[in-house]
Amino acid sequence: MGRVIHFEIHVNDMERAKKFYGEIFGWLFQDWSDYAGMPYWGAVTGDEKEPGINGALMQRQSAPPEANQGMNAYVCTIGVENYDAAEAKIIENGGRVAKPKAALTGMAWQGYYFDTEGNIFGIHQPDVNAK
Repeated sequence: MGRVIHFEIHVNDMERAKKFYGEIFGWLFQDWSDYAGMPYWGAVTGDEKEPGINGALMQRQSAPPEANQGMNAYVCTIGVENYDAAEAKIIENGGRVAKPKAALTGMAWQGYYFDTEGNIFGIHQPDVNAK
């Protein structure tokens, strides 16, 4: 069975992207540019004893996605403890709503956002009372 073990987020402005994800989700970054041969920052997304994966921010190698373009990549969804607080931080840090908060009835709250680099990501707050 193949399990996802790493993700990469393509970015135009590395410092802006590090600030965005660091401020909102508390991610920590390590410079792995020497290994990759390009601007590439490893993203530590949480305690390694908890479920989840780490990834990286990498310098975008082509044009960013155009507005209203269909997805041509994976979308990462990030678990949050407080959906509304996370959404407020996303907006405060330059993110935009792609698909508003909605209930996954009996399971969670889910929504999608554009980061500062034009990429789409989701946030997910478990809640058995969501409806």
